[in-house]
Amino acid sequence: MNARPPLPPFTLETARQKVQAAEDAWNTRDPHKVSLAYTEDSVWRNRDAFVNGRAEIVDLLTRKWQRELEYALRKDLWTFEGNRIAVRFQYECHDADGQWWRSYGNELWEFDSQGLMSRREASINDVPIAESDRRIFGPRPESQRGAGIPLR
Repeated sequence: MNARPPLPPFTLETARQKVQAAEDAWNTRDPHKVSLAYTEDSVWRNRDAFVNGRAEIVDLLTRKWQRELEYALRKDLWTFEGNRIAVRFQYECHDADGQWWRSYGNELWEFDSQGLMSRREASINDVPIAESDRRIFGPRPESQRGAGIPLR
């Protein structure tokens, strides 16, 4: 098994690094690459879906990014302790009909000793937006790393 630093227990600095690494990976929209950050038997609750293991993670993310076009994500550290991190996030995408959406959510993460996520619970709400109201355009530029995300 390959370690995925930073490893728990997390400090403020390493928790922030873990959150940014997750944001960067998800912004690739590569289900296989993203799945490597999770244990082989990782369990998820993602909205109303319950996922077990990397193969199901890949399936869920493949379907997600076929539906959520031009997906771009921002994550923000909420809190951490030991091997757990809580984040809030926002992402924007559009559907096949051209409707833009901003999705707001919270995630609870739990990591094994090798830094792989063994548990992920996500609650997400979607709000339709006009294309002119977009504020997330692709991966976060280096100059914006560490910046928080607005409530709305």
